[in-house]
Amino acid sequence: MEAAGTLERGLTVLRALTADPGRRTRATDLVRATGLARSTVDRVLGTLVHLGHLRVEGRDVLLAPRLMELGEAYLASGGLRDALDPLAERLAEELDESVSLAVRDGDGVRFIDQFTRRRTMSITFRVGDLLPADRCAAGLALLDPAAPYAEDDQFVEPGLVAVAVPVRDEGGRAVCAVSVVSHTSRHTAAGLRDHCLPRLRETVREMEAALAGRAARPDPPASAPDRLRAAKREPGTGYLQSLARGLAVLVALGSTRGGLSLADCARATGLPRASVRRAVQTLVRLGYASADGTRFAPLPRVLELGYAHLSGRTFGEIVQPHLVDLVARVRESASVAVLSGDDVVYVARVPTVSIMSVDISVGTRLPAYPTSLGRVLLAELPEERLAAIVPRRLSRHTVTSAAELATAVRQAAVDGYALVDQELEEGVRSIAVPVRDRTGRIAAAVNVATHASRATPADLLRDVLPALTEAAARMEADLAYTRAAG
Repeated sequence: MEAAGTLERGLTVLRALTADPGRRTRATDLVRATGLARSTVDRVLGTLVHLGHLRVEGRDVLLAPRLMELGEAYLASGGLRDALDPLAERLAEELDESVSLAVRDGDGVRFIDQFTRRRTMSITFRVGDLLPADRCAAGLALLDPAAPYAEDDQFVEPGLVAVAVPVRDEGGRAVCAVSVVSHTSRHTAAGLRDHCLPRLRETVREMEAALAGRAARPDPPASAPDRLRAAKREPGTGYLQSLARGLAVLVALGSTRGGLSLADCARATGLPRASVRRAVQTLVRLGYASADGTRFAPLPRVLELGYAHLSGRTFGEIVQPHLVDLVARVRESASVAVLSGDDVVYVARVPTVSIMSVDISVGTRLPAYPTSLGRVLLAELPEERLAAIVPRRLSRHTVTSAAELATAVRQAAVDGYALVDQELEEGVRSIAVPVRDRTGRIAAAVNVATHASRATPADLLRDVLPALTEAAARMEADLAYTRAAG
């Protein structure tokens, strides 16, 4: 049972690391928190870093977005989020109040999604957060699903009020609760109930119809995806194959709604059935998976493994570490920007250490047409939108006709990068590539900018473009596990 013990120790380290994810943590801290030997902690951390679940800055160990794939395994397997999210989002818009979805997790409730309203006094529960079931409306609704609704009149926090109704599956079992959450500056508890309850009940009926009308459980994956096959490879003597395999099993259990049988999981991961059985037994014993006949599925407790902290990260926070690595590699300033109207807005920035550098800060807004970032981002605009942009001369190199701009943008789309030579300002030369979201659409662009005296266009293509492309790929891999790109 050594393999099972290795997985358990790995999860112990992860729990200790995610208990206070906002605090910088070192290996010595984890030794004290877990009681495990330093050599064991070091091997666990090395394995998790190799898998992309953690990253290291100096001596500090930090959570990486790919760790969210563990929580996504539960969310995908349950199927509630995909079925109910559109209706919850519509309800939030109709009521102009925050709406949350939550499920039972032991003596508490854990939030699986939320749709908030942007106000100075906002109500925000992060996906993955746990609250005592008897201290919030969602928990009270699930503790007594026979009641028509439940109220939270400032139980969790002064000023917070909520009304919740349970949602039942096709078998009549209360599987989650939908809550409307507000603040006493807007409603009393009774006032919120009067405001939202009729529409909330109507939405719950629609949610229950959506659950009853779901398609039959899809077939399990036929073979292991590349990221699961990677768990079979041992990059070094410090690599804990049993931990990697156990986490691969957990991810695979979420690949199909309702979970997988041991045989299906073995096919999905490419692992021996005995290895899968040991991993599943450990996950069930620790409360991370459950059995339903011969099928096994992840449980909400999986979300405790850093999901809440990571799901709250902004786009800029996710891409920033990759910008730091890029700048260290090319020794030039790098930025990430998104399109806003006809402008680019910088959301992340790492300057190089140099007497002469491009002076741009986060939040800076520049016209898109004369920048490499903009040329990449404009590539997905409809032709009529692109034709409506009227370039004006900013330097003697600036493209100044709509036809020339359209040609340059189309070429950038074909090439997969844009190189702009001193069109924004004399002496500024830059190259950019797209950063795509999980659907394949361009969500942002990342560039490297330098002074023309330090690099020719050929230099940028030869020395910078490969590193830039690799950085964009790493950003995309992290963004695939988040909604920040949206």
